Amino acid sequence: MTASATTSADPRSRSDGLGWVTRAVFGDERVGLTVGGLPPTGHHTVARYAVVPSLARARFLLPLGAPRVTAASLLAYNALRPPKVRAVRAVLGALARAGVVDLAPFPRLTVSVPDGSVAADLLLAWRLAAALGGGPVHAACGVRPPDPNHKPTLQLFGPDGRPRGYAKIGWNDATRALVAAEAAALRELPALTGVADHPVAPRLLTETAWAGQAVALVEPLPAAVRGVPVSDPPRLAALLAVARRGRPPGMPRPLSGSAFLARLAAEADRAAADPAGARAAAAVAAFGRRHGDTSVEFGHWHGDWVPWNLGVHAGRLVAWDWEHSGPDVPVGFDLAHDAFQRALVLRGEPAAAAARAVDVQLDRYGDAVGLGPAARRLVADGYLLEMWLRGWRLADAGAGWNSALHPALLDVVEKRHSG
Repeated sequence: MTASATTSADPRSRSDGLGWVTRAVFGDERVGLTVGGLPPTGHHTVARYAVVPSLARARFLLPLGAPRVTAASLLAYNALRPPKVRAVRAVLGALARAGVVDLAPFPRLTVSVPDGSVAADLLLAWRLAAALGGGPVHAACGVRPPDPNHKPTLQLFGPDGRPRGYAKIGWNDATRALVAAEAAALRELPALTGVADHPVAPRLLTETAWAGQAVALVEPLPAAVRGVPVSDPPRLAALLAVARRGRPPGMPRPLSGSAFLARLAAEADRAAADPAGARAAAAVAAFGRRHGDTSVEFGHWHGDWVPWNLGVHAGRLVAWDWEHSGPDVPVGFDLAHDAFQRALVLRGEPAAAAARAVDVQLDRYGDAVGLGPAARRLVADGYLLEMWLRGWRLADAGAGWNSALHPALLDVVEKRHSG
């Protein structure tokens, strides 16, 4: 068996974002990674990257030797990014197209494999190329600070710079579960293509295991997709289409005895080994007592319905990032999530204010999605419990807590049930 090519200078030994990303993308230790030097003895080079802007502040791994690909890795879907990010990428993309990135003094990362080996057996990008029909592909990757909730994404391009696919990499228990959940959701969504008002979703091209990681390869978004303005009101018809999946409105059923309440209770019981989890279990029990006789329609939800996961193309709504999608939740959860995340993320408000934003949005639009006053309160309280338990699931699987939500969100939940 070929020995490990890892050395003390290998970026995979770093504790920063560059180390985290290279460990995920180049997980086989037989692959050689060399910064500013020659590949290990007995290896041959298969790819080179510019580490932009530096090793200490790495933000991009840009493929070298193919200016159109380097430019595309910066400019593809730039219209979907925030203005400041868009401006930086536009400048770098223009330089890349002119070949300047190849000449600039950025650190060079050389990727090599042992002589006589098959690159597709050792490199994720080469293996995924086969799923794209063969032929050469070039890979690029953004670099972010290490975060147990984040998933590295490998961008794959053809030699002409056209996007071929995007590979999400689940590298710990939490992110592997998210990648698997999104793959499962995307496998089902093509059957809903003809459903009126249902958003278009990128197709799942393949799902694979790689070096202990879960990988989902998703088709690129349409090149001309444009983001939904954050000032737009919620897309109620699309929300209902996702919830009902082409079926007529469901008959409202009591919360008591529902699969949703049973799941919340089971998850809270699993969390009850620690003090916060015990508080959550008590909150779920109080939720059941308070709303058990209230009836509500149950259905699917996208799970992360926010403006930055939505776009428009050819007159149709496009939705991506389905990793929290699932069935058997009260209809209206996506509407609640939209309000909560706009407050928490866009406006930087604390959890208590974000919860109030949920109430306001449900009061404003609830009638349009079939929610009377009692059902609106059930949806709001159930959603906030769902969000805390989502955070617990991620933390329990090795991810960290979102400090904006824990313990503040649990405090909010308890206060609502004591009021």
